[in-house]
Amino acid sequence: MRTNANKNIIYSIILLLLVAVVYLYRQNQQKPEENIEEKVTGKVILSGNTMGTTYNITYLDPRERDFKASVDSLLVVFNQSLSTYIPDSELSKFNQKDTLFFGLPYFLPVLQSSKKVFEITGGAFDPTVGPLVNLWGFGPTGPQLKDSVNIDGMLDLVGFNKINFDSTSVRKSKQGIYLDFSAIAKGFGVDVVAEYLQGKGIENLLVEIGGELVARGVNEKGELWKVGINRPEELGRADALYSIVALDNKGMATSGNYRNYYEAGGIKISHTINPATGRPVNHSLLSATVLADDCMTADAYATAMMVMGTEQAIDLQKNQGLFEIFLIYSDSTGQLKSYASEGLKPFLSFPQD
Repeated sequence: MRTNANKNIIYSIILLLLVAVVYLYRQNQQKPEENIEEKVTGKVILSGNTMGTTYNITYLDPRERDFKASVDSLLVVFNQSLSTYIPDSELSKFNQKDTLFFGLPYFLPVLQSSKKVFEITGGAFDPTVGPLVNLWGFGPTGPQLKDSVNIDGMLDLVGFNKINFDSTSVRKSKQGIYLDFSAIAKGFGVDVVAEYLQGKGIENLLVEIGGELVARGVNEKGELWKVGINRPEELGRADALYSIVALDNKGMATSGNYRNYYEAGGIKISHTINPATGRPVNHSLLSATVLADDCMTADAYATAMMVMGTEQAIDLQKNQGLFEIFLIYSDSTGQLKSYASEGLKPFLSFPQD
């Protein structure tokens, strides 16, 4: 009996040792998996040139794939559709003719978005303002303004409701109408690049073209992507920030008049042309930042707000509720002031915070 008891004790000890060995083995087997999990962030940074400006892309990919060549090729095709600086682009061909049948997939979406924002803003956003943008010196050929030019007469060529389109083509209802998508194309390009990367399985990314951005997911720290809004100062440093925004799966665009202007006869000529008057805007709104679900929409509304001015921009956002805004303006004493819509405030901080 005693011998059997001793055997049972020995078997129990052996069993415990085996359990311990199995446990330690499994723990050791799990460690490499935990290390792989830590490396899954694989940060990749790309940069290049497009649309007369630069692009910067950051994304997280465990395989650390380099998509630069593909992104560059994509943007070449995109510009071949919507650039006014390429003589044989689809947009340039349409501006030279009365009708265009779409050959690339980018013209129709930008027309659809432009029409929507044109209607919501009461014409403050209007890509047919192109002839007047060119006239005042902000187009491909430089200033064309002469004493003999009848600006009021040219307003007959302005009005996006004079453009008709369907799924296959776009047509002008009046000869001489000229489209300029410079106030929406960069934002659309950002969306196109972001969508391409997402199609490759990239879930966390930040894409920027000429200051227009879209963020998806989080950065390598697991936090929302954070971007800055510049101080609207003519001679200020390019990296001088007024505020910082955390982007929660949003597109963001900023429009301003404080750097893109020239002087003529002692008068500052702003690049923002009011489609209703045909003349550069002159008000206290210095910078308009818009956050929307996509960057194309944000880009268009930011431009519209620079036409509308501070009070109308605030009213538009409150009435629509489709996007969030951050405005920087000068008060009656020339001091910088800012306004943030309620939905943006939780995502907003300032450098001194």
